[in-house]
Amino acid sequence: MGYGAPAKASTLLNYCGVRTDFIDYTVDKNPHKQGKFIPGVHIPIKHPDKIKEDKPDYVVIFPWNIKDEIMEQLKYIREWGGKFVVPIPELRVY
Repeated sequence: MGYGAPAKASTLLNYCGVRTDFIDYTVDKNPHKQGKFIPGVHIPIKHPDKIKEDKPDYVVIFPWNIKDEIMEQLKYIREWGGKFVVPIPELRVY
């Protein structure tokens, strides 16, 4: 799953051809984005509570410029062995 639905996520996912066969959904705190889809790739955008519900193995951070803040907010995913993936500037798993 992904975290965040910024415009740069749409650009990256469309360029790379990533769709729901690779990322089931993303979450975003913005209620105006929830229930919608990332343009072009049609990845659903859900409420952040879905993270605790599904306990994903990996969370791809799309607003990579604030990755440290997001990893601190979501540090609870480590309780079940979850890891963070940051795709830019180079792919890294934390």
